[in-house]
Amino acid sequence: MTCIRTLIVEDDRKIAEIQRRFLERMEQVDLCGIAHTLADAREQIEVMDPDLILLDVYFPDGNGLNLLRELRATDSHSDVILITAAKEVETLRSALRGGVFDYILKPLVYERLQEAIQGYQAHMERLDTLHQVAQKEVDALLPRAPGENARNADERLPKGIDALTLDTIREVMADGRKLSAEEVGAAIGASRTTARRYLEYLVGAGELFAEVAYGSVGRPERRYCAVQTNA
Repeated sequence: MTCIRTLIVEDDRKIAEIQRRFLERMEQVDLCGIAHTLADAREQIEVMDPDLILLDVYFPDGNGLNLLRELRATDSHSDVILITAAKEVETLRSALRGGVFDYILKPLVYERLQEAIQGYQAHMERLDTLHQVAQKEVDALLPRAPGENARNADERLPKGIDALTLDTIREVMADGRKLSAEEVGAAIGASRTTARRYLEYLVGAGELFAEVAYGSVGRPERRYCAVQTNA
C-alpha cells in the first residue's frame, strides 16, 4: 500500500484545517476530501471511496457513530480513526463495537496522528502480503487490550527496561532538545543512572543520538537528542 487515500470529516473548519496541514506533512497520505457535515461525508465516501476516514462524533446534522454503523452495515472497506472531544466511556464502547482502527482525543497533536497513520499503513501492508493466516498473524493484526500490549512489549525488552518508562522518556525527548541523563532523570523522577540506561537503549535502537559536550570545568558529558525524521 503506497498511499492512503484519506477523507477528513469534521464540522469545525479550523480543526479540519489543522488536520489537513498535519496530513500534508505525511508522504504516505493522499487527502481526497474534507466534509463538514455527515450528509456531505456520505456523498464524498460514495464518490471518493477513501481508504481511511478521520471522523468526529458530534455534527449539526447527526452523530458520527451513526455514520460508522452505516459503513459497517454496508460492508464498506473504508477504515475509520475517530478524532473527538467525547470522553464518555459509552462513546468509546460504541466506537470499538463499530470497529474503529484508532480513537484519538482532542486536542489533536501531530505526533499522535502520525503514530496512528503509520500504524494503519503498517497494518494494511501486513494484510496485503498475506494469502492465508495462521494464529500468530491474526494475533499480530487484531487490536489488543492496552495492558496486554504493555505486557508483550515488556517481554520483548531487555532486563531493566520497561515499556511505560521508555514511553515517558520518548515524550521528554520528543521536542528535539539535547539533554543529559541527569536532566532526563530529573524530568521523569528517576536517577541519572536509570535515565542513562534507557537513553543508551534508545540510542542503540536508532531513536536517539548522543554527542559528547564539555562543561565549564572540562568534564565530558553525553547529551542525547531525538533522531529527526522526514515525516
